[in-house]
Amino acid sequence: MNEFPEIPEEQQELYEHFSVTVDDKQSPLRIDKFLMARLANASRNRIQNAAKAGNILVNGKPARSSYKIKPGELITIVMAHPPRETEILAEDIPLKIVYEDKDVILIDKKAGMVVHPAYANYTGTLVNALTYYFDNQSNKDELAGPMLVHRIDKNTSGLMIVAKNELAQTRLAKEFFDHTIERKYIALVWGDFDEDEGTIVGHVGRHKKNRKVMTVYPE
Repeated sequence: MNEFPEIPEEQQELYEHFSVTVDDKQSPLRIDKFLMARLANASRNRIQNAAKAGNILVNGKPARSSYKIKPGELITIVMAHPPRETEILAEDIPLKIVYEDKDVILIDKKAGMVVHPAYANYTGTLVNALTYYFDNQSNKDELAGPMLVHRIDKNTSGLMIVAKNELAQTRLAKEFFDHTIERKYIALVWGDFDEDEGTIVGHVGRHKKNRKVMTVYPE
């Protein structure tokens, strides 16, 4: 059996993606039990939510949690990342809510606001504000809390969709992972350009010496 590979660092806080090839000597076993025995923090509920969302694939096809695996099959799974261990402080910070239903909330994040608590930014974030907002809802017992599926930079303003329960987060995580959700960014540029329009192509990754910033690498 192949080991589950680690996901890239920049994706770790949003969702988990694993793949494994079933050993040739593996006896028939429910896929949820198979995955529970091999994934850290993988409760039966998390795996079943992944199956409901169509996030468990066997040889490229969605599988139910009751599916019995066979030798040689390739299993892939995308799951919402487990909740953070650090406590999130609820803070009364104004939010611009564009849309909301029982599963998701759409926020117009202002520039200058960090999305989630992290080193040097443990308060004043969007997640702190949403935690306060959720705590003051009449149906707060039904809410799992603000569950991220994507991020935008501190100094970037724009729309962010946030899940309100694990199933919604799991489904959205799969769409972002598969790039089936389209995102558009608008930026101001200055200087003299040879063309009025075009496409700028670059290979963006974390800086080798400063992991907190991004840089463009040659092909």
